[in-house]
Amino acid sequence: MQDILFHTDEYIFSYRAAGICIHNGSVLLQKPVGSNDYAFPGGHVEFGETNEQTLIREFKEEIGADIKVGDLKWVGELFFPWGDKPCHQICIYYEVEITDERTPKSGYFTGSELHENKKFDMEFHWIPVEKANDYQIYPAQAGEWLRSGDKDVKHFIYTEKI
Repeated sequence: MQDILFHTDEYIFSYRAAGICIHNGSVLLQKPVGSNDYAFPGGHVEFGETNEQTLIREFKEEIGADIKVGDLKWVGELFFPWGDKPCHQICIYYEVEITDERTPKSGYFTGSELHENKKFDMEFHWIPVEKANDYQIYPAQAGEWLRSGDKDVKHFIYTEKI
């Protein structure tokens, strides 16, 4: 299958699904090894794939976890630099529950991500929700939204200087 990820001469478009997984007051976040920038686990949606199918596939590929996908939480329109080009990304965030016992549910562990035929080592960290604002998490409002426990679906626009 092919990711819904387009490169033109001037722009990049990306369609991504992400999982918000909270267990015992901590949220699962990912970051590339050597980076301080955290994001929610997930990945690019493939043509013909639902967001739920994407999340199930991505969690299995990246950390070997079986999951149950829950309610829609956030819809993001993101604008940021991707290398030397501006990227326009649509990211859909869902509640996710890890349903198997093999996946660590505290501390941190490693996994990998395959992106555009390149494999990257990733760290997965369980971050206490009440300390989320102490970390650089994308989207920037994530810590506040996680702590609020708000059940409404949020739409947000994030723009980073390009």
